[in-house]
Amino acid sequence: MRKTLLLTTIILLAVALAAVAADVSGKWVAQVAGRNGTQEVTFNLKADGGTLTGTVTGGMGGRGGGGDAPQPVAISDGKIDGANVSFAVKVEANGQTRVTTYSGTLSGDELKLKQTRQGRNGEQTADVTAKRATT
Repeated sequence: MRKTLLLTTIILLAVALAAVAADVSGKWVAQVAGRNGTQEVTFNLKADGGTLTGTVTGGMGGRGGGGDAPQPVAISDGKIDGANVSFAVKVEANGQTRVTTYSGTLSGDELKLKQTRQGRNGEQTADVTAKRATT
């Protein structure tokens, strides 16, 4: 009886964790303050087990040149562990690769992330809160 109850509990926890991880899939939108003012950043994410893939548009995650609309940039190193997510965005500019990393937690319809990138004056961090888009 106790073994059955323990096994059932473990299975239910595994299913609950999988549901939380899968819940990050979709479109997320954040307003991010930058040196050129506030910019909209869109995260299109897809969870597959413990792996996170997708794109980022806007901010460091894809700038159009010459008035072009921002282009999506693929994320890399995406991971999900329960409600915790992390990924990187690599952008080529002027012969250099700029890497911005994101790590944080999913809480309902909010994705609370810490954005980190190397700047001229060392590491720069910012808190970013993305909200699940309804469209």
